[in-house]
Amino acid sequence: MNDDWRVQIDAADPGQALLLVEGLGGGRPGENLGTAFHDKVMVSRDDSVVFLYAETREQAEAARDAATKLASENGWEMDFTFTHWHPEAERWEGPDVPLPESAAARAAEHQELVASERKEVEEGATLQWEVRVDLPSHGDAGRFEQRLRAEGIPSVRRWKYLVVGAADEDTARQLATQLEEEAPAGSAVTVEGSAEAVYEEQPPNPFAIFGGLGG
Repeated sequence: MNDDWRVQIDAADPGQALLLVEGLGGGRPGENLGTAFHDKVMVSRDDSVVFLYAETREQAEAARDAATKLASENGWEMDFTFTHWHPEAERWEGPDVPLPESAAARAAEHQELVASERKEVEEGATLQWEVRVDLPSHGDAGRFEQRLRAEGIPSVRRWKYLVVGAADEDTARQLATQLEEEAPAGSAVTVEGSAEAVYEEQPPNPFAIFGGLGG
């Protein structure tokens, strides 16, 4: 499911958030979330915050309107934030901020992301990226860990795997290229967002996915 559009609803307390989810049809996973949707809207709740994810702006706006109406009818004080995911910048932006269309615009947005990630790490944030090296054996992993340590590259070893952190995607990919050249034959090197960073970005406790009618 494409979930590039998001409505964040901040409720006064977890109880109101749960009532909102239930009122939207979230008491039983699989129920319809109104009749306005031609695909699906995913609903998740994290304590007193409810998230609605949709494939299109129209679906997200319809879900937001349904939640707004329900909150008004019950006298719930809730704050609504409507955003659109920008893949190059890897952040949620206002719904009317256009996606970059040209190669130059996409590159500029990517560089903004890299600069932002580096600044956050300098200020003490979690490393955003990891380079994972899957080595042929436990012994290879130990020897490669020692080699990296001698080169001043810290890593974490788990059996025959090594993980090296990086502040941003560009640094991670440059490091991956270096490690691919240095690692023993038969090793596999991959680049991915760090598990902790991914956890911080994505709200836990997905509640349900509701299919709409008419599609």
